[in-house]
Amino acid sequence: MTIRVLVVDDQAIVRDGLVTVLSLVPDLEVVGEATDGAEAVAMVAADPPDVVLMDLRMPGTDGPTATAAITAAHPGVAVLVLTTYADDESIVGALRAGARGYLTKDAGRAELVTAVRAVATGQTTFDAGVGARLVARLAGGGHAATPSDEGRRTGLRDRFPALTPREADVLERIADGRTNPEIAAELFLTVPTVKSYVNQVFAKLGVRTRAEAVALVLR
Repeated sequence: MTIRVLVVDDQAIVRDGLVTVLSLVPDLEVVGEATDGAEAVAMVAADPPDVVLMDLRMPGTDGPTATAAITAAHPGVAVLVLTTYADDESIVGALRAGARGYLTKDAGRAELVTAVRAVATGQTTFDAGVGARLVARLAGGGHAATPSDEGRRTGLRDRFPALTPREADVLERIADGRTNPEIAAELFLTVPTVKSYVNQVFAKLGVRTRAEAVALVLR
């Protein structure tokens, strides 16, 4: 299957580099380039791609605003943020807008390609630095030492009392960016069982995607 990608960045040299990198991958096809969020929204409306590779800070309509518009109108289109910024406000804002993934621009070619493929299949993905910040925020301790896993699970159950202990285990790992097979391996469950738990978590939290679940946890 070929994954159709729209590249959005206000810097021509960045767009050119991304197009060159992605065009070398057989299963990826760059179907357009946008210079700002408004142009991206219009291009997605005209011909929805599978993945939008979205910069955050651009003149005019910024990345989070465009992401929110795209994901609201086209829920099947995955937005993967690629930005210079990795502060908590930028990360949380992008996830609340509906982004499925978040990478910084120092990501390597292989990491970028893997992330594009992941979000195209409905997964949530973060680079290592972003993942660490999410874990710290999930723990409730800013950038301090992470408390025990049991403490984190208890915190999730306190915030979302409808969840069972096992569902809290699964939500914790979703927020850490784990895939269903990774969750299954860590919890000694089958992948179908994990998928069932994920669906139950989504139903109880009133969300549709992993990114929405993470955004809810981070509120």
